[in-house]
Amino acid sequence: MKHKINYLGFLSLLALIAILGLITDNNGLYGFFGFAYYLRYFWVIPDEFFQLNVQKAATFAFMSEMISLVPFMFVCTYIYGAAKAVPTAFGLSFAVTIFVFTIALIVLEWKERKGAEND
Repeated sequence: MKHKINYLGFLSLLALIAILGLITDNNGLYGFFGFAYYLRYFWVIPDEFFQLNVQKAATFAFMSEMISLVPFMFVCTYIYGAAKAVPTAFGLSFAVTIFVFTIALIVLEWKERKGAEND
């Protein structure tokens, strides 16, 4: 039987960017260590229900990014001015998206595991 690769595990490679934070003394890059969480998905078999959970979490994360971008744009324009507002707002909305995707996927997996225990 051929083992299917769970491509979600490749998100953990983004944690390597945090090593640049050690080399360049850029503290902003340390947040990429959070992507090391996705290492666990190399050992998860990507069946149809798992793919459905990833799709649900991604849809929820996408919608949260679209909704959060506009308020972030207004707040960042007020705080930083027009020149720095756009990249800051996009960066914040991207961070929110990654956080929401991860939390939604954890909750969906927890519900699946909890439902499997009741069987």
